[in-house]
Amino acid sequence: MKIWSKLSVLATAVMSVACSVTPPADVKVVNNFELTRYLGTWYEIARLDHSFESGLEQVTANYSLRDDGGVKVINRGYNIKKQKWQQSEGKGYFTGPTSRAALKVSFFGPFYGGYNVIELDKDYQYALVCGPNKSYLWILSRTPRLSDEVREKLLNTAQEYGFDTHQLVWVNQL
Repeated sequence: MKIWSKLSVLATAVMSVACSVTPPADVKVVNNFELTRYLGTWYEIARLDHSFESGLEQVTANYSLRDDGGVKVINRGYNIKKQKWQQSEGKGYFTGPTSRAALKVSFFGPFYGGYNVIELDKDYQYALVCGPNKSYLWILSRTPRLSDEVREKLLNTAQEYGFDTHQLVWVNQL
């Protein structure tokens, strides 16, 4: 009976994270967000690593409009060990007003996770994105590389919010 109790607690914990869409309590989400300016291809510059992205290089995210008013998300990366491209398609929806950069995104059935833009260049050239807790963080750019100045600015913002930037994986974009 003990094993079932432990599995139940674990399943509940996993589901609570998988279904959480709100940003961490002390993290401010970008307002005055314009989705049409955000659409298109972004390069993943750095990330806090997770099993669904582990070992991937040349990672990009492409955002486009869905017929139902949501956002189509296509994440793509090259798996070095398997020597092949991997791609995942998801869907995203705003969790409140479309002027606030807080969305819920799903790549797997009815389970949604938070996608929160917490820093965004005025020209929509780079972004800092977090999930529902401080284990999820991405630095995105319209180009495969960021200037040192922008990189430091985004790292400082992430550190101020309490993200462990020492754990970031810097993505090889070739």
